Amino acid sequence: MRITFEKRLERSRLSIILVPLFSFIMALLFGAVILLAFGVNPLQAYAVMVKGSLGSIYALSETLVKAIPLMLTGLGVSISFRMLFWNIGAEGQLAMGGIAAAFVALFLEPYIPSFLVLPAMMLAAVLAGALWGLIPAALKAAIGVNEILTTLMMNYIAILFVEYLYFGPWRDPEGYGFPGTAQFPKSAWLPIFTGRVHIGILFAVAAAALTWFILNYTKRGYEIRLIGQNPRAARYTGVNISRNIIVVMLLSGGMAGLAGMAEVSGIAHRLYSGLTSGYGYTAIIIAWLASLNPWGILLVAFLMGGLIVGGDQIQIAMQTPAAVAQVLQGAILFFMLGGSIFANYRIRTKNNREKNTSGAEQHG
Repeated sequence: MRITFEKRLERSRLSIILVPLFSFIMALLFGAVILLAFGVNPLQAYAVMVKGSLGSIYALSETLVKAIPLMLTGLGVSISFRMLFWNIGAEGQLAMGGIAAAFVALFLEPYIPSFLVLPAMMLAAVLAGALWGLIPAALKAAIGVNEILTTLMMNYIAILFVEYLYFGPWRDPEGYGFPGTAQFPKSAWLPIFTGRVHIGILFAVAAAALTWFILNYTKRGYEIRLIGQNPRAARYTGVNISRNIIVVMLLSGGMAGLAGMAEVSGIAHRLYSGLTSGYGYTAIIIAWLASLNPWGILLVAFLMGGLIVGGDQIQIAMQTPAAVAQVLQGAILFFMLGGSIFANYRIRTKNNREKNTSGAEQHG
């Protein structure tokens, strides 16, 4: 017997609701087993997670703080995924955006009018992220180098470059030995809404609107979707795939770079060690859970931010090992991704006799 996955031509509205709900329930049950193994009451642990991430204005603001970089990087990778260009490099593009924004704040701020400092940081971050994404795009378009390898390897270059700067030439001489640059001047701080929530949330909403508009109402968006659905047909109709690879990675890298600017300017007000903490990798999962839908990415990123904050609260409130929170997060992601596979594909079974019969009929 052979088992195959057959892509569904369309999904019912009921399956769109029930499959994620069932997957989430299964994840909670699996997580409950893990918690019981550690001697923790699952109901109490889940209550702590919900209260710690959504139970107060402060908790909600912390969830949004975690969600902002996830939203921007998730939107960035979703654009490239739409045309089957596998950008695994959002982490590095975010890092380069943070570096560029920090350079403006630390070294150019005295020479720029105060009202132009933040726009200059944003522009520098977008350009840095876009140019970092341009390198693997150009290699792919010119000589066909696998983008998974190049984008992944460039992450490590960017991460190590960030560490070199805040441990080395950009290190704060008055920082008592702690890794990080000097604090940015106040003109380089993003305005705050409440708690630690800054206007970077508006960057994410604007990026989602821009992505949605480009993909659905522009010629470039049509070409991107066509390449993703059928590259051969796109090539036959005269679509320039190489040019679209370049354009898509400029957009993708630019959004991730903006996430780096939002982190250094809105949260830490300096270049610091926590900048590259896995946002770019989590963004890949977020994009797929949201089925590459820009508005869905905002929602899933918010839920993921709550999961991260809630997981930290379990560790603090219930004195569990840090690994427990990570296992819970991984379990939920595993089941949600598994559910998305069954939502988009149906399982077909075919025994060898049927296979041989069909083959004989074809020869006959």
